[in-house]
Amino acid sequence: MLNQFNIVYQSSLLDAVQKNRVEFEQEAKLAMAVKLFEMKKLSSGMAAQLIGMDRATFLLKLHHFGVAMINLDEDELMADVNNA
Repeated sequence: MLNQFNIVYQSSLLDAVQKNRVEFEQEAKLAMAVKLFEMKKLSSGMAAQLIGMDRATFLLKLHHFGVAMINLDEDELMADVNNA
């Protein structure tokens, strides 16, 4: 089952961000997916799927938002090191 939601915005917002409608909406969807990934609510694969993008491309776009590809706290990092 697919779900959908809409965001209402004034057209003057497009001028403010210097984007056309398509560019703005794509960037807004990407920003939402990046934030959900950063908050550890979605995996990188799920975030990429949410916006119709492959995982590798999604990961490569993270730096535009100042988000690291790997976001592990010290305990998670040590667990990974110990499991390697």
